[in-house]
Amino acid sequence: MPKAWLAGIVALCGVWLVQTGSDLRTAAPQPSAAQAFDPDREVRPGTPAAGPLRSSRPVRIRVPAIGVDAPMTGLRLGADGSLEAPPAADRNLAGWFEGGTAPGAAGTAIVAGHVDNAKGPSVFYSLGSLEKGASVEIDRRDGRTAVFSVDAVEVYEKDAFPDDRVYGATPDPSLRLITCGGGFSSEAGYLGNVVAYAHLTEVR
Repeated sequence: MPKAWLAGIVALCGVWLVQTGSDLRTAAPQPSAAQAFDPDREVRPGTPAAGPLRSSRPVRIRVPAIGVDAPMTGLRLGADGSLEAPPAADRNLAGWFEGGTAPGAAGTAIVAGHVDNAKGPSVFYSLGSLEKGASVEIDRRDGRTAVFSVDAVEVYEKDAFPDDRVYGATPDPSLRLITCGGGFSSEAGYLGNVVAYAHLTEVR
């Protein structure tokens, strides 16, 4: 998956913070070093405790630890090859790349959400405060719920985004949650991206 997919999301980050004149002290939470993968080890998600599901559209995402309970919409690639962002007007909406893996199926599913919009914090504003072991529940159109456990939460500068690490295919059901992060300035907005890595642990 190309790095350019993030362009549409990055361009809409920090709108509310820019308007209010906020700075690094009041920007969205950022992950601590304790939540990152061990730098001396290869990135490895946890062992799946449930087998992969057939593909089915996700309809809702819940992340209880950070108060997320939101409907989901499909995201496609724009004419420039970038991933279209969820509609910014809806602060409680997450998007799933519908041209890729469905959450719960074998492979890497990509879910993106805004950190804020013109009115205030949005669905993934607190993603950077998520901790290892937290649960992510995704309801699917087939009536099943795919439950994931967070393996790590990392933050990357825009010009150092690790495409293969984030988007690379996995043999087991994996999930990536992506929003803006990496510090904030009123001139440039958010300077990078926060990514939460998770693996499937339960199917309900």
